[in-house]
Amino acid sequence: DYLPGIFVLYRYGYSGYKLVIVRYCHLVMGMVFDLIPIVIAWGTIALVIATYTPVLNWISYPMGLYMKLFGVKEAFAAATLVGLTDMFIPALLLGGISSVKTKFIVGVLSLVQIIYLTEVGTIIIKSEIPLNLWKLFLIIMERTLIAIPLIVLFANLFL
Repeated sequence: DYLPGIFVLYRYGYSGYKLVIVRYCHLVMGMVFDLIPIVIAWGTIALVIATYTPVLNWISYPMGLYMKLFGVKEAFAAATLVGLTDMFIPALLLGGISSVKTKFIVGVLSLVQIIYLTEVGTIIIKSEIPLNLWKLFLIIMERTLIAIPLIVLFANLFL
């Protein structure tokens, strides 16, 4: 669908690097103005739900059991699932945790969950990649379930 736009730009004298710059500035500006409102909305909703409601604690209860299975004494399960919404919210939720090991585990896990629904997930859903929200959630959960034992192993070795 960019082909007619390219011909119009070419007709008005844009060619070579000018054509590339104009085309990709248009693409980047469209992505920025599509993405920023969604990122702000998702981030705000996730932060409000994680901070002021117990919903996340109920949903993430199995993750707490899973982390206790690997010997994490102060398993903070809510931070493991809120990490799929945004990268920085788990760090905000870890204020009351005293265990350095748990902070390390949740911090590394939030980096492993690189497909966040606020940034990358929005771009994937808006793109032509054949992934819907449910498949994206399954990918995030698979990555989380595989990463937790490895992160706990490294935390036990180095902390």
